[in-house]
Amino acid sequence: MRRTLLLADAHRVLTDALAHFLSPAYDIVGHAQNGRKLVELAEQLRPDLIVLEITMPLLNGIEAMRVMQRSGLRSKFVVLTMHSDTSLAVDALRAGASAVVLKQSAGKELAAALSRVLGDRIYVSPLLPDVVTLLAMAARKPATSVSSWLTPRKREVLQLVSEGKSIKEIAGLLSISPRTAESYKYEMMRHLGLHSTAELVQYAIRIGVSIVTPFSAAA
Repeated sequence: MRRTLLLADAHRVLTDALAHFLSPAYDIVGHAQNGRKLVELAEQLRPDLIVLEITMPLLNGIEAMRVMQRSGLRSKFVVLTMHSDTSLAVDALRAGASAVVLKQSAGKELAAALSRVLGDRIYVSPLLPDVVTLLAMAARKPATSVSSWLTPRKREVLQLVSEGKSIKEIAGLLSISPRTAESYKYEMMRHLGLHSTAELVQYAIRIGVSIVTPFSAAA
């Protein structure tokens, strides 16, 4: 029986290319261009494998994996990313990824990574620092960090603020009231001692919640 695979990346050209490359060996069941669509399709399709990018709008790949893990999804995650940052790779593993592959070497490594993941093993690109492999065994343990006080909902609001979404847009995307969305934003600002949206965006980038290119925030 062929394994099913769901692809997620902000760029449809890339997911189309991956589908062409992987379709001889896997059944490609869907494409998603943002993290929220990925979560929706994953819950509907329950694929064996999900290949996803960290950098996605509305909900980045790391947060999307956390949401899917909390929902009980049993799919295995393979992160395909342009980011060679060690901390992001470790965060991806902590969030549930079984493999981290750099886009620049995907043609050489992706097939091997998928095979290893299906064998219940972890794969990390050899182009990443060796420390990532050493940390992989501990990657699924809860991380203690400066952002540990952020709830999943606050992380969602924080990413959407960093993408330039208005309070009304955030409320619509998260199915909450504008007043609730605004209270999340200003509660974070008060907790951090920040005085402008621009400062909040800078914080989101610093802790890796906002991985997409942020808007030019005004104070």
